[in-house]
Amino acid sequence: MKLTVPNFLSLLRIALVPLFIIAVIDGESRKALLIFAIAGLTDALDGFVARFWNQQSVLGTYLDPIADKLLLTSAYIVLSFPHLNHGTQIPLWVTVLIIARDVSMVAVALVLYLAAGVKTFPPSVLGKLNTLVQVVAVVLVLISAIVPQLNPVVDWLLMAVAALTVASGLNYVYRVHRLPPQAPPVS
Repeated sequence: MKLTVPNFLSLLRIALVPLFIIAVIDGESRKALLIFAIAGLTDALDGFVARFWNQQSVLGTYLDPIADKLLLTSAYIVLSFPHLNHGTQIPLWVTVLIIARDVSMVAVALVLYLAAGVKTFPPSVLGKLNTLVQVVAVVLVLISAIVPQLNPVVDWLLMAVAALTVASGLNYVYRVHRLPPQAPPVS
């Protein structure tokens, strides 16, 4: 297994997660925002480098989404605690909704893989939009600790995150339901 630049960037993003959490716990919103921005930059760079220099790998297909979910899920969890977050608090129910959707999607994908051999689950436009809005919401929550006037906008955006999370989850169920039947995998 060769460590490519994109895989290194994904590992760097994973390594930034504890630093992000510590910055939030310490009430350092600017530092947390900077770390989150650097992590976002590594995400953009790893995809660009992988495609531009043809460094796509099997490891990267797993490592990149794991790094993304680890960062985003950690951000939602830590920013849901009122005594840790100095900006707009992410409602706990929004965090639970996001995690429940992600866990459900992984469970369905695992069942489909084991039962029917389905190996690819291409992301939908709605799923990508949901992720984008989740990322923007985290950024604005962090900024709201510095600029409290953003709180009403952030509250509205978090409701949009909840709605998009439900919509993208239902869209995933719909798309899975429409998958063509496949022969079970041969053991």
